[in-house]
Amino acid sequence: MSSSWPDELNKVFEMALARYDKGAPDFWQNVARAVGEGKTVDDVKEHFKVLTEDVDDMEIMYGGRSSNKSKGGSSSGEQRLKHHKPQ
Repeated sequence: MSSSWPDELNKVFEMALARYDKGAPDFWQNVARAVGEGKTVDDVKEHFKVLTEDVDDMEIMYGGRSSNKSKGGSSSGEQRLKHHKPQ
């Protein structure tokens, strides 16, 4: 699994998350294909997981919000990334 995610590739990743229908069965395949650079479906899923955990940690540390994951729901970081509009 390739773990290098330079800033430019992160931008492509964010744009792909915003571009494709999150409910489509081929969502992760589309994101991996859009990212390119040899990234696999597993790579983009893992990167998404790491980013959502980072957002959750920042919200807990700086925003005073608690994670919703323990209640079986999506974390606010995951929701924020799913609806992210890249700048």
